[in-house]
Amino acid sequence: MDHGRTGLVVPVLYRVADATRVLGISRSVIYGLIRTGRLRTVKEGRTRLVPAAAISEYVQLLESEAGAQQ
Repeated sequence: MDHGRTGLVVPVLYRVADATRVLGISRSVIYGLIRTGRLRTVKEGRTRLVPAAAISEYVQLLESEAGAQQ
């Protein structure tokens, strides 16, 4: 976790429920993205976690796809 200059704790791993809030999409859409390989995850025991870097990569993917459509 990064405390940065502001003192805020920025998670490096998100539970799926938290990733839904960060990305603003539903749980079923998240699992669809995971299934198709568009959103990378890791597992710790039985818990599936979404790395913060994977969220950034997914947003970059969306931006590049949007740019390609223009």
